[in-house]
Amino acid sequence: MTDGARDPEDELEGGKMPLLEHLMELRQRLVISFAAFILCFLVGYWLAEPIFTFLVQPLADITAGQQGRRMIYTALHEAFFTYIKVGFFFAACVSFPIVSMQLWMFIAPGLYKHERRAAVPFMAATPILFTLGAAMVYYVVVPLAWKFFLGFEHPGGNGDLPLVLEPKVDQYLSLVMRLIFAFGVAFELPVLIVLMAKVGIVSVEGLRAKRKYAIVVAFIAAAILTPPDVISQVMLAVPIIILYEISILCARMIEKKREEEQAAEGP
Repeated sequence: MTDGARDPEDELEGGKMPLLEHLMELRQRLVISFAAFILCFLVGYWLAEPIFTFLVQPLADITAGQQGRRMIYTALHEAFFTYIKVGFFFAACVSFPIVSMQLWMFIAPGLYKHERRAAVPFMAATPILFTLGAAMVYYVVVPLAWKFFLGFEHPGGNGDLPLVLEPKVDQYLSLVMRLIFAFGVAFELPVLIVLMAKVGIVSVEGLRAKRKYAIVVAFIAAAILTPPDVISQVMLAVPIIILYEISILCARMIEKKREEEQAAEGP
């Protein structure tokens, strides 16, 4: 290829755009994202009660048939702000694909065609991995953790007062949301590492050499992000370690493909 020739694969989607048009484009994307978030928040607040019931269902299933089970709130405004949190939680989850798409539509015109093609699979994998992490919390981690915490109850007797769990609605919701976001973000690890490997920031040898540090960091992060029980910490740390190993395999595939392309181009 001569110096004056241009590879059509390296052509930008759009030509040069003045700064003012960039700012107008950014404002448009931000307005759409904000409007989508507000709309999802209003829907989430309207559906706050069934959403909260869905989030409480694991605890209700464990305590089914037990008399006197209830959730409480001790401040006049606590239930109201709990529903506000439910609305924000719903809006953050539902509007995420819309916000991501707006961000992509703002960035994509400045990328080359091969860069856009390379980024599309990662854009599609992000919500899927987050949903897998959230589903693991709801169906696996939360039931096990709640059974662990309920094990500290005792009926009392012989002069001892009974110890009974009566969870507060705001604390319960905050704990569940923190677990969902922690696992959802943790499941994005392969996307982050593979992107870094694709642009050459990390290498397979470097990832393998840092494996023992990654294991330590995984357990530290799990101890910070999850409740103080061994079950939930292990349930978060182990998937992170597995996803790290999967990321190494994906990075190896990327490096192998890059080596094959360099060999095909010749010296």
